[in-house]
Amino acid sequence: MSTSYRGILRSSSIIGGASIVNVVVGLIRNKAAALLLGPEGVGLIGLFQSLIATASAVSSMGLGNVGTRQIAEAVGRDDEAAVAASRRALFWGTLALAVVGAGVFWLLHGILARRLLGDTRQATAIGWLALGVALTVATGSQGALLYGLRRIGDIARVTVFSSVLSTALGLAVLWVWGGKALWLFVIATPLASLVLGHIYVARLPKITAPRTPLPVLMSQWAQLARLGAAFMVAGVVVNLGQLAVRAMVHRQLGDAALGQFQAAATISMTYIAFVLGAMSADYYPRLCAAIHEPARLNQMVNEQTEVALLLAGPVFLAMLGLAPWVIDLLYSSRFALAATVLRWQILGDVIKVASWPLGYVILAYGDARMFVLTEAGAIAIFAGLVWLGLPLIGIQATGVAFAAVYVLHLPAMYFLAYRRTGFSWRRKVAFGFLALLGAAIAVFLVGAVSRWWGAAFGAVAALAFGVHGLARLGEMAELGGALGQLGALARRLAPAARAGGK
Repeated sequence: MSTSYRGILRSSSIIGGASIVNVVVGLIRNKAAALLLGPEGVGLIGLFQSLIATASAVSSMGLGNVGTRQIAEAVGRDDEAAVAASRRALFWGTLALAVVGAGVFWLLHGILARRLLGDTRQATAIGWLALGVALTVATGSQGALLYGLRRIGDIARVTVFSSVLSTALGLAVLWVWGGKALWLFVIATPLASLVLGHIYVARLPKITAPRTPLPVLMSQWAQLARLGAAFMVAGVVVNLGQLAVRAMVHRQLGDAALGQFQAAATISMTYIAFVLGAMSADYYPRLCAAIHEPARLNQMVNEQTEVALLLAGPVFLAMLGLAPWVIDLLYSSRFALAATVLRWQILGDVIKVASWPLGYVILAYGDARMFVLTEAGAIAIFAGLVWLGLPLIGIQATGVAFAAVYVLHLPAMYFLAYRRTGFSWRRKVAFGFLALLGAAIAVFLVGAVSRWWGAAFGAVAALAFGVHGLARLGEMAELGGALGQLGALARRLAPAARAGGK
């Protein structure tokens, strides 16, 4: 048992460390954008990013997700020829889709400017986002290869170095041209990711298997397209939903409100990346390799869920208590309304961390129809709740809707995993999730009454969960060295952690 936990902790620590650096660098980038552009500029950046994400989801046809699954499954079978065929099919298929996707986006840039912004003056800027579409699709191919081969170290290095490079490029753009070149600021991220990704993909062991015959490549493309179409549809639906929400906020509440929403969403996505990133890099490929062993797969889900909750719990509680200060520090006092939105999103993230390990079971089994239905249902509920809530409670509706979606998402994922593999949470996993959720709700309520008491209560709760988490992780993984000593000290401070592991 300790070996599997050590593997999860190793991948989580590597990806988590890279994500922390990414968070810090990203916060510098966001702070600079907030100070130079204000809520209006930040909101427009979010809209441009959402446009690229939506167009890339269509253009890539899901090849990134399916490519990871294909490569990981072939690696699990130790089938070198299948790995080589998957790599070649992924490369050439993605190259063609990147070119076609960027071309179509450029042709539609005028229509997009009129329909989304009601302002044809932004048409040229939106047209240049076609470069971002091509770069994002190509980057997805590189990521699929690194994830499928479980190159955890390379994934972490690409994450860190591309974040630094994109921030340097983005800040240079803002310094020289200001808000006149927001499109260049936005595409700096996929550009840096492609450059760094190419460097590390080029260092991979060369394909030694014989040349893949064209019929085999055609078969690979057909399989990628068949499964990828479902991922593409799901990705398009999700990104269109996010785009629709941003358009609703922009039209009903204005540029400033859109900036408030974008600020909260960016922080939410950034701090949770250190947990979810490890799931994509290590957990998902391992699930794909174990799809024919339900008992082993169920064990992986329980272990990944427990580790994710232990690692993320203290961060959630601290962020809940300190949300107003975090917004002020990372953006400015002009983004004060984003603090309430962020708190609601953190409550949703607590449930999201428990839900995602279950959702990956659907991905690992390649259940295309169910994946599309669950993703489409979730984003439809989110957009519908935002549409209903904006006239009633303003921008806060986006946070409330986010939390509500995951309240519904978790039981749905649990049921689907149970139906597929007979899955159930272990008692300590269920108890840990409920304890964290209860503490998060308590910090949320106290913070709603008094920001100072909320900060104090959040800090104490985060410290308590941090001590418990360190004790439990040290015991599960049988850590040695300095971490092992810290874990032993934590177990003495939190004897309940030892009891919880039995």
